[in-house]
Amino acid sequence: MTNYLYLGLAIVAEVIATSFLAKASGFTRLGPTLVAIAGYVVAFYFLSLTLRTVPTGVAYAIWSGVGIVLVSAVAFFWQGQRLDAPALAGMGLIVAGVLVINLFSKTAGH
Repeated sequence: MTNYLYLGLAIVAEVIATSFLAKASGFTRLGPTLVAIAGYVVAFYFLSLTLRTVPTGVAYAIWSGVGIVLVSAVAFFWQGQRLDAPALAGMGLIVAGVLVINLFSKTAGH
């Protein structure tokens, strides 16, 4: 179960990093740039710990899928970005895919 804790920390760090990357204005703003870089370092560190026990494809599918949804939520609430119905439907399919992997795949390592 620790492996999924590491994956969760990797996802949170990546969401923080990506959210600050948008605020870094092409690396012209020091504060957001440093947060983004630190966030990605932390994200890749915890992802590397996850990959000790979780197959790469499964870990990456969960990381990227959950990350997409969370980054979109942060962008909605923090940056005022709006999503249309097709974008929301697509994210629903991403969430469904992550659930299928975790609930039904023997590859997920449960």
